[in-house]
Amino acid sequence: MLRNFKKYVLVPAMALAATATTLVTTTAPADAAVISVRVSGTLAARNGAANWFTQTRKIKNKQKVTVTCKVSGQYLRGNIRRTAQWDRTAIGDYISHAYVSGNPKLPNCVVPAPAPTPTVVAAPVATVPLGPTGTMTNEQFLAASIPAAQQSQRDTRVPTSVTLAQAILESGWGRSSLSANDRNFFGMKCFNNVSGAYASGCHAYSTQECNAAGVCSTTVATFRTYATSAASFTDHGMALKNLARYAAAFNYTGNPNQFVAEVHKGGYATDPLYTTKLVNLMTKYNLYQYDLAL
Repeated sequence: MLRNFKKYVLVPAMALAATATTLVTTTAPADAAVISVRVSGTLAARNGAANWFTQTRKIKNKQKVTVTCKVSGQYLRGNIRRTAQWDRTAIGDYISHAYVSGNPKLPNCVVPAPAPTPTVVAAPVATVPLGPTGTMTNEQFLAASIPAAQQSQRDTRVPTSVTLAQAILESGWGRSSLSANDRNFFGMKCFNNVSGAYASGCHAYSTQECNAAGVCSTTVATFRTYATSAASFTDHGMALKNLARYAAAFNYTGNPNQFVAEVHKGGYATDPLYTTKLVNLMTKYNLYQYDLAL
């Protein structure tokens, strides 16, 4: 596996909008609800239904806000519930329903709201990144990786936090040659020049391999190439799910730290510190918050 990792302090904006936030609903018309914010600080509203969209404003404690409809967006684990629902406000920005106390009956939004910029006519609606690339900042890389990692958890039960930590470590936040050129974010290798069902080919690279005694040396190995970044995430999850040597890890899908340890024991990496490095990443950036409750 490639080892090209660069430590980085993640911008706090990637955390949930406000971890101590509670929105309390009050009486409102059938097609809308008036809510008041209960928060020790402020709640971030955004111009799209996910935490990587631009923050439009900060909603103060006890400030009244009217929400008119709901959309499906980033799945969040809030202090009220776990949900992918986001509520659109009367001025067109969004707040996560994970922080709304009560459950007002809101209609589905018919038309996505443009970014609330008064000087721009018909502002385009931002789109969710399709996957990470080799030209993103660390913050952008993580935001773009979350949807693919969560879909992998739905398909394979591999914890999202584990997939994200492995993608960060194996690709160096997407900046390794393997990930930037060949969209391989997990150091997945070819064997006998066979790339498997999800890859598009093989490419030889120099890499570091370590023996059982922890002695590492440089060697050449062939790694899988992918047509899309999504294919890399799919291949990674399916490999962990289908290879017998990783079967023990799936006894710990609710315990990401132990899941990582079992994958390491199964031979995913030769680095003797592999488990420690992944657990440190999951802890430092609180990647556990993105795990789905399946």
